[in-house]
Amino acid sequence: MRLYLPLLLILCLVSPSFSQSIQLFDGRSLKGWKVSDPAYAYLWKVQDGMIVGGDPVKKVPVNSYIITEKTYKNFEFRCLFKLTGDASLGMINSGIQYRSEVKDKNMIGYQADIGEGYWGDIYDEHRRGKLVSGNLEALRQLLKPDGWNSYIVRCTGDRHELYINGIKTADYIEPDKSLPTSGIIGVQIHSGGNAQIFLKNVEIEVLPD
Repeated sequence: MRLYLPLLLILCLVSPSFSQSIQLFDGRSLKGWKVSDPAYAYLWKVQDGMIVGGDPVKKVPVNSYIITEKTYKNFEFRCLFKLTGDASLGMINSGIQYRSEVKDKNMIGYQADIGEGYWGDIYDEHRRGKLVSGNLEALRQLLKPDGWNSYIVRCTGDRHELYINGIKTADYIEPDKSLPTSGIIGVQIHSGGNAQIFLKNVEIEVLPD
């Protein structure tokens, strides 16, 4: 009788555990997501393997959000996104909500901002307003304002980090220990213009506490 464990079992016993990326969007449906206010569900759909929010013709009537059914605490969220619209007709803006919640149809929580004048900001929706202005010095070299870009939102403990196209735009330490440290992930389409937000390759990596 051999006196050793199979190599695979040994590796499992001695190797550290690694977190894995989880696909939040299957490319075919909005399974795992819901619209924060069902009255505006028509603003969200799946098209050509992308999550699409907004209206390319009419002005978006209200700030609308599509949100995850699950909540997350420490994580790294990643996606590819594109924001389009005619700024002469109204505000063209979006954002990634995180550690957020919906109360009385209002979104409350942090937002990684998207849009001209707001790129890479950390905004506190329906709570304190802008917390950090995005550092665009390096990002301007790589940003495609109406094309595809990447977003990373990394949240560990009190630290919040945002990256657009691999460039860090914000690094924020939350001083208020009373605020929630977990919540839903969401995507906003801002009211006021004929804005559309497109997302693909939407995934999250859950990080240890």
